[in-house]
Amino acid sequence: MSCSRWGGSLLQRSLAGALFAVLGGAALHGAVAEQAVTGRAVAAAPQVRVESGMLAGASANGVESFKGIPFAAPPVGPLRWRAPQPVGAWQGVREATQVGWDCVQTPFPGNAAPLGAPLREDCLYLNVWRPAGSRPDSKLPVMVWIHGGGFVNGGASPAVLSGESFARKSVVMVSINYRLGRFGFFAFPALTRENKDHGLLGNYGYMDQLAALRWVQRNIAAFGGDPRNVTVFGESAGGESVNVLLTSPLAKGLFERAIIQSGGGRKSLMGARKVSVDQPGLPSLESVGVAFAKKHGIKGTGPEALARLRALPAEALDDGLNMATMGRQSDTYGGPSVDGTLVVTSPEESYLAGRQAHVPVIIGATSADIGFLKADTKDEAFASFGAGAAAARAAYDPDGGRELRRITAEIAGDRTMVEPARFVASTLAHQGIPTYEYRFSYVAEGMASEWKSGAPHATDVPYVMNTVAAKYQGRLTAKDAAIAEQINSYWANFAKTGNPNGAGLPVWPVYDPGKDQIMDFAADGRPAAVVDPWRARLDVIATSVRP
Repeated sequence: MSCSRWGGSLLQRSLAGALFAVLGGAALHGAVAEQAVTGRAVAAAPQVRVESGMLAGASANGVESFKGIPFAAPPVGPLRWRAPQPVGAWQGVREATQVGWDCVQTPFPGNAAPLGAPLREDCLYLNVWRPAGSRPDSKLPVMVWIHGGGFVNGGASPAVLSGESFARKSVVMVSINYRLGRFGFFAFPALTRENKDHGLLGNYGYMDQLAALRWVQRNIAAFGGDPRNVTVFGESAGGESVNVLLTSPLAKGLFERAIIQSGGGRKSLMGARKVSVDQPGLPSLESVGVAFAKKHGIKGTGPEALARLRALPAEALDDGLNMATMGRQSDTYGGPSVDGTLVVTSPEESYLAGRQAHVPVIIGATSADIGFLKADTKDEAFASFGAGAAAARAAYDPDGGRELRRITAEIAGDRTMVEPARFVASTLAHQGIPTYEYRFSYVAEGMASEWKSGAPHATDVPYVMNTVAAKYQGRLTAKDAAIAEQINSYWANFAKTGNPNGAGLPVWPVYDPGKDQIMDFAADGRPAAVVDPWRARLDVIATSVRP
């Protein structure tokens, strides 16, 4: 999960057949984490057999859950900076009642979804929720959640990411971990030379996401899920990940629908860094890796230097990296990159060329979303639009009386999240792909005095999951709970049919670029399809970013 304000590259600055084995093939070898493994059956617990062995989960209130399931071997020792390897089989029954370890990171106080598990480098676990009584032939729709956190924070453990509400709506939900920070996104010359993973380099966190989706394809039927009806969804870095999965040739056939929540959609949120090629002002991921090695007294770029890097303790590799510090560590941490195999180009280029997966999509952003624009005056802010400066002034400050801080926040959020969402919706609609755009404008009633500019980044997540009771606890109101139930229903309906509409819900029209209607989850708690009220200012943004 992500906080209400974060950034990197674009966002960083706001907070200063061969693939069969390497991406999770059916061969059973490797290690199994020691946690939660037992040789005894659990009385009355729901049990499921996956490819690696038997699992015993938990049952409560009509929902069965199976947590802490390894979907890849622990990426430690010689498997640090390797594509995920298959899980080894276990004997007896593995208790699956507790979430697995979250990936190594430096937590920070502003996290909107505090972690609920210890941190380990051995962290490639997922969780499954299903309706009680599901059978292998139930063929229920499946949703796979990818958490946010700027690719340096987050995990599948927070209570607000529970899949219980989706399970009560006859959906099997899966949440996954993936490697973060320098564990998940790292390159080094010796790594490139020794590459054992058929050209896969740099983006180990994305490789983990692919491995989890492949695990779902092979195993989800055992939980009652339909591997031919999978929806991948995520927010912030998770939404950016969905853009990558939609446009990656390696994700073909792994899902049938996609939901992008505050995930951009034009240029990569984390920049266009390449693995091995330095660009003007943008060193390669390898160069960043060499800089990190030097910081820790490791000289050279050969096998001995790589061995020393792999021997560093996890704490040294993490080095205090999180969403609050990654801007200051940009010389030694590069984030996701264009590797030429998994990430081939920007989402925008792929969408414009029609090279993405042609599947139904929901996409949107919050009404006070994130971005970065440094400007000391209004003239400086509008000058960033070049020849469109006058049009921008008319759109964002028509009477000249608006606050600079508010103007720069709106321009930044529009550029980073809101306009890219409309771009994706419009581009896919022109290709005949059913697409539904939304804006989350609702502010929890207990937070109205603090969030006066609108709904901050990531505040839609507990509504989507229908976990607002866990998020707001004593501050929760009946209106908060009602809109959470509605949004959760839209998402569940979409997973079932590719259309979010259903009985008792306000009609959400498929996106039509000519009409520019979005579903606004409005501040008054009454969702409604409206012509985008920000149409004029988003047109200005779109004009300024066209080649």
